[in-house]
Amino acid sequence: MRTWLCAALLVWATQPLAQAISIPAWFSETLLEFPEEARDAAREGKRLMLYFGQDGCPYCKELMQINFTQRAIVEKTRRHFVAIALNIWGDREVQWTDGRRMSEKELTRALKVQYTPTLIFLDEKGAIVARLDGYYPPHRFTAALDFASGVAGKGQRFEDYMKAAAKESARPKLNEQPFLRKPPVDLKGAIPVALLFETPYCSGCDELHDEGFRRPEVRKLLEKFAVYQLTPDAGRALSLRVAYTPSMVFFDGGKEVFRIEAYLRPFHLASALEYVASRAYRTEPSFQRYIQARAERLRERGAAVELWR
Repeated sequence: MRTWLCAALLVWATQPLAQAISIPAWFSETLLEFPEEARDAAREGKRLMLYFGQDGCPYCKELMQINFTQRAIVEKTRRHFVAIALNIWGDREVQWTDGRRMSEKELTRALKVQYTPTLIFLDEKGAIVARLDGYYPPHRFTAALDFASGVAGKGQRFEDYMKAAAKESARPKLNEQPFLRKPPVDLKGAIPVALLFETPYCSGCDELHDEGFRRPEVRKLLEKFAVYQLTPDAGRALSLRVAYTPSMVFFDGGKEVFRIEAYLRPFHLASALEYVASRAYRTEPSFQRYIQARAERLRERGAAVELWR
């Protein structure tokens, strides 16, 4: 079975008839008042796990049908967490941990959720202790659960813990590409800048090069960027708080305008590159809506939209 991604996966573009994602019966139906939910969970010796998803999302389906069908993962999740599902487009009223009341979709924006699935873990006091942007395969998801529950990784940053706890078989050296520029990095050039953060022994990084960067559409879009390869321990990475590899942080005119903290399948990668290169981010702040509109345009032209290939 193939290993998907090193860190996370991006939300997909909604198909005309999006299939409903089946949420496990052991997820809790609550009033979505998270200060009280956190206290109730703490009385049971548990923490909160908030799932942000949407119907028709293939990565949400992977989470439900792969991760949450494995007995060990389900037992660990139920032992340590109260799981609550949220719809990123939903209108149900929620009360966030600071007392503010808003709809599900407003909370999605407030927390800057750009990926589905996104999982946010809250401790006994309602503080965020871990956040998973995108789909994590079982071996990485299990390690993340141990950290979020407080069982492992005490005193460590999440990204440092994951490096040690979720070892993966991958190339021992950084991947090379002809489009990668040599440092020093110039963030204020005439064209947008893409900072590509990678590490050795990163299977998601390897797959990004083997799959995404080999696609003609992606290669053509990359010509519109100055692309630099960096490792997360570089000084620039620390100032940008890059937690995952592979990640891409985009600058335009010297300012950060978008980032991908995920391994993306080629369609989503091309969409992200086009989003920045076309400066669509200036008029459409929601990448969710941009990627949906792009998929619809392609379908109208008779093009096949392959979300998982």
